[in-house]
Amino acid sequence: MTTEVTTADPRAFAEDWQDWYRAQEARLAGPHGFLAITGLHWLDERPQRFPDAPGAWHSGRDGVVVVLDDGEELVVDGKPVRGEHRFGVLAERSGVDAVWGDAVIEVAKRGGHDIVRLRHPDAPLRTAFTGTPAYEPDPRWVVTGRYVAFEEPRPTTVGAAVEGLEHVYDAPGRIEFELDGRRLSLTAFPGHGEGRLMVLFTDATSGVTTYAANRVLALEPPAADGTVVLDFNRAANLPCAYTDLATCPLPPAENRLPVAIEAGLKIPRERGGS
Repeated sequence: MTTEVTTADPRAFAEDWQDWYRAQEARLAGPHGFLAITGLHWLDERPQRFPDAPGAWHSGRDGVVVVLDDGEELVVDGKPVRGEHRFGVLAERSGVDAVWGDAVIEVAKRGGHDIVRLRHPDAPLRTAFTGTPAYEPDPRWVVTGRYVAFEEPRPTTVGAAVEGLEHVYDAPGRIEFELDGRRLSLTAFPGHGEGRLMVLFTDATSGVTTYAANRVLALEPPAADGTVVLDFNRAANLPCAYTDLATCPLPPAENRLPVAIEAGLKIPRERGGS
């Protein structure tokens, strides 16, 4: 049985949500956040040069390599590098940042492909950003659910914001809950931090007032009895809601909720939201 969580102090509840919202916006619009991205480049064995980064870049069995011209320099792990630099083989969803002046060059692996993504503080998308529209926080959207672990993590393949790209997650379990008298569930993926979870989902507001492709909800580790709190007021946008230069995962089919979650972040103004 799941229940909606109530709060005895509406003002404190709203202030906590504002703190969360400001932190979300600060990460997004930071000097090297996702709004600062100016280019997304897919690497292969052919050396390539890009207009917003130094060097010639390629990848192969030994990982990502950049060859810098005379006078060109990057800073990697706090150390200047010149000439040829090997980033090595990157793990899926991992990355390394190389600093170039006031810019950052993200070297990463997404969907099995090595990429280079450039982040410049003066990117027009970042400098024009005025904030993300959001629903007013409401305690009715804080729900207690139950986490049900799978016997073994289930490899789950999902699509991506980039056509033809796929992401694979080892889903550790699902979350069962009730909302407005309806029994619902969401497949959970590993989150950021020990024991934490995340759920990717869409709902009846998707493409109407919220971003069509996906939203994400980060969850604290479940309690020993499986209890877990879903605060849909903190349903966030992924970077692809703002820029086409992102490789965000899409929700698994079973996470398309048949109810309207009128909580959390809305369609960004950059995509026509208001």
